[in-house]
Amino acid sequence: MIHLDLIGIGTGNPDHLTVQAMRAMNEADLILLPRKGSAKSGLLDVRRTICDAVLTQPVRVVEFDLPTRDAGGDYIDGVQSWHGAIAAAWAAQIATHLPEGGRLALLVWGDPSLYDSTLRIAGLLIGGGMAIDIRVVPGISSLHALTAAHAIPLNQLADAVTITTGRLLRTHGWPPGAGTVVVMLDEGGAFEALDAQGIDIWWGAYLGMPGEALVAGRLAEVAETIIDLRSALRREHGWIMDVYLMRKSHGTADDRSGLSQVRR
Repeated sequence: MIHLDLIGIGTGNPDHLTVQAMRAMNEADLILLPRKGSAKSGLLDVRRTICDAVLTQPVRVVEFDLPTRDAGGDYIDGVQSWHGAIAAAWAAQIATHLPEGGRLALLVWGDPSLYDSTLRIAGLLIGGGMAIDIRVVPGISSLHALTAAHAIPLNQLADAVTITTGRLLRTHGWPPGAGTVVVMLDEGGAFEALDAQGIDIWWGAYLGMPGEALVAGRLAEVAETIIDLRSALRREHGWIMDVYLMRKSHGTADDRSGLSQVRR
């Protein structure tokens, strides 16, 4: 039996880890850290730093190469194929390092329940016949790190919030009935598909990390700033993780608090 702990680690700041997360890491027999190529080595470095800061027990930490997704062809088919390749990579590591079973921990960026595929990939292993018991340890999501960094509430009074992706925002536009929209997994500038008038935006990258970058303002005024800054940061770091929140403006002081800012 594999006891699989999916541990939310927040957005790269070791201080984001909960006591439960730290305990789970130290209870593990094995922690697997994915390598995503030299261009994204910073992501691996963050996980290494977290392990160095948290582990007080002799836990085995093993790095492995994560398969890459083929960006061509149908999106859903490509993602499903990629997930299958990742499941096979996990299975190979389990067979090598935990042949008799044990407790395996995976460090999941943000929270395992929110726009993350780790639970689905674990389900592929279970569907393939592997005996797995899953425990999810919640983490601080990028959504909550964003609202904390800008010191704003997630929702407006008695109003709806929609969480979506950059791909869907480009395809379908502003979600019907949403007063607030949070956009994740945007490859850059999906908000350009919107009529920017009357929309405010709060954007953040590398949230909670030393290189944290924040922009807030009227979308019509700061969209180009965000796109240029995002491009520069990606060149500088080799990778970027960002998220943003947009609201339809109502013109009140509370709605516009923290706007017209660029912070690094």
